[in-house]
Amino acid sequence: MNVVRYRSAVAPLRHAPRSRHRAGRGIVETVLAERPDEPMHCLRPHVFAASAERFTKAFPGDVLYAVKCNPEPAVLRALWQGGLRHFDAASLAEVRLVRGMFPDAVIHFMHPVKTRSAIRTAYVQHRVRDFVLDTPDELAKILEETGDARDLGLVVRLALPKGNAVYDLSGKFGASPSDAAALLRTCRRFAARVGLSFHVGSQCLEPEAYERALALAGEVLDMAGVAIDLLDVGGGFPVSYPDEVPPPLDDFIAAIARGVRKLGLPPSCRLWSEPGRALVAPGQSVVVRVIARKNGALYVNDGVYGALSDAGPAVGFRFPVRLILADGSDHAGELRAFEFFGPTCDSADRMKGPFLLPADAQEGDWIEIGQLGAYGTALRTGFNGFDQAFLVEVDDRPLLETPGYLPAAMRAA
Repeated sequence: MNVVRYRSAVAPLRHAPRSRHRAGRGIVETVLAERPDEPMHCLRPHVFAASAERFTKAFPGDVLYAVKCNPEPAVLRALWQGGLRHFDAASLAEVRLVRGMFPDAVIHFMHPVKTRSAIRTAYVQHRVRDFVLDTPDELAKILEETGDARDLGLVVRLALPKGNAVYDLSGKFGASPSDAAALLRTCRRFAARVGLSFHVGSQCLEPEAYERALALAGEVLDMAGVAIDLLDVGGGFPVSYPDEVPPPLDDFIAAIARGVRKLGLPPSCRLWSEPGRALVAPGQSVVVRVIARKNGALYVNDGVYGALSDAGPAVGFRFPVRLILADGSDHAGELRAFEFFGPTCDSADRMKGPFLLPADAQEGDWIEIGQLGAYGTALRTGFNGFDQAFLVEVDDRPLLETPGYLPAAMRAA
């Protein structure tokens, strides 16, 4: 008899026993008590909840959390606690995860290309009604697999020109303006709700990018000649890194509001957004251990195949860091620039930084690396067997904060 087994790509993050992360314990205290030899993911639930509360109050519409950014259940629970009720799912697995945790959540299937079984299962078993598409073929699949349902929300993804975001997302998805207009007209014949969406690119530092995208959306709506029920401005909202501080969140919200006003949409048209990084990046850090030092290079027990993918050659983010000495003492040495090498045998497992740390960093010390709530968990792999890590919850503030993304009370704490 044939037996089919499904294996997750990586070992799931292990939650430390409650005795290992008692309430009120900070990261330094936890590190010195546990002396971890595996990467330690440090969650700040209060930061996730506060970010969700701030964003949902600031944005004039529905906030859909992009689950792909960080699907850790503890993160999702904290976002829910902060008032977030809508989720942007990109796979059936994400749909199942959210529905299993939150029976009353509103789940939107925002991937423009889906398998037939994913469409059917999401609709029939998990009460998903909103689906994104960017081709007539995808529309046909959705209609066929939902039995020509009349309670659908069909959202057309509009392609944007290449912009200045750190991550350009213009090359894979989206219909041209003329094709998007035609799709809107077709969707209007079948759907209870019709919408238009776009994405300006991840880590977009320019509020005006949303205004330009909305102007193009207005041209599409004029060509289509149909009323829409929702307009999705996507994600892309940025956070701070050591070498870049974006404009405050309110500047992005104001730019979106200006762009929307010019479209003259009816009051009944609902506005959506899909933040990921902006909600979760500051709420998680990873503590790695130095396993060797070679001059200006520190070899650590996590890398581009683990939580530090965005620090690798493809993107090269510089993350905020701090050193925790193995003997628990304070250090007053000068800072110097280091690069990191990860634990695998691949020479590409390299993070050039530069990362500024005390010059006396050595084997056995630990380094906390911040802003890893976004994709630090999600992009882990099992390459070379370095997939072991565990998770603790801490009460520390983020290593780095972004203007306007947390409530004033927390910033002043």
